[in-house]
Amino acid sequence: MKIGNVQLKNEYIFAPIAGYSDVGFRSLCSKYGAGLTVTEMVSAKGLNFNNPNSEVLLATTKGESPVAVQLFGSDPEQLFKASQNPLLKKFDIIDINMGCPVRKVTSNGEGSALMKNPKFIAELVQATVEGGKRPVTVKLRSGFDLNKPTVVECAVWAQKGGASAVTIHPRFREQFYSGYADWSLIGEVKNAVDIPVIANGDIVDFASAKAVKQVTNCDGIMIARGALGKPYIFAELLGKAYINDVGKLMLKCEFRDDETEYCGCEDDFGKDKVIDIKADILEQIEVLSNFMSERVVANNMKMHLCYFAKNIATPKAVRQSITTVKTLSDLLKVIDEFF
Repeated sequence: MKIGNVQLKNEYIFAPIAGYSDVGFRSLCSKYGAGLTVTEMVSAKGLNFNNPNSEVLLATTKGESPVAVQLFGSDPEQLFKASQNPLLKKFDIIDINMGCPVRKVTSNGEGSALMKNPKFIAELVQATVEGGKRPVTVKLRSGFDLNKPTVVECAVWAQKGGASAVTIHPRFREQFYSGYADWSLIGEVKNAVDIPVIANGDIVDFASAKAVKQVTNCDGIMIARGALGKPYIFAELLGKAYINDVGKLMLKCEFRDDETEYCGCEDDFGKDKVIDIKADILEQIEVLSNFMSERVVANNMKMHLCYFAKNIATPKAVRQSITTVKTLSDLLKVIDEFF
């Protein structure tokens, strides 16, 4: 899949999720084969005013490529200026958030509130394209008002403004994340624009990924909550992970063309290996520790552990244990006990 002049490794993309798409978890998704990763949303205005929190959100690792940054804002000048910020030079793509349903965002006319004025979307995209000089994508919902879809019109205006792709999460703003995603709207957008259309919403495994492609004829698939606690979902979607005869989740070992480099299975060279959830959690902590204080790492990881715990036998015990976690040392004890 190609977005503008950026060639993705494959069609599967890890979504921008506030509080979860941190550099550590994105690194795991990249390791397991995500074709593109996207940062948490970053305020264009905050970036322009040198908000210290922005720099942490913009952290990346060497193995994370290609990678997109997601900006949010409602002022073309702010987006133009933010897209020129030196901190964004390392990003291949700039995505504009036009789907966030949270009141503190929409009350400022940002996020999904932008879908109230489809024509204005073209101005925002054009300003970002001119400032960033790289592909710009837009993430949309079905519409702002319940049962009043504006997504097709918004996508058309995004394309007119110079967008290289659109991502559609077909829920209305008032739905937040409840109910079901109406994939038929993604198909309508696909028929209305000439740029790549990326499907998002209720895609949690190979079966749902296959189904959304059949329904929508989409070009790409964005995985959001379906990846939380299981970054290896990308390996599953790519056919590189499987359940063995004794019920263990395995990662296939594959040689590269020159047959000298290994896919990442350091032990038992040439053999498939068991996916080690505990090792992934510790790897995420190690990456985050390069950019955050121990306290912030501990707080971030408490949220992630709730999702990782869904794949073990005692998720309730994990959730109860992390309520008392205050330090990274406390967190590591919980990890050692349950994972």
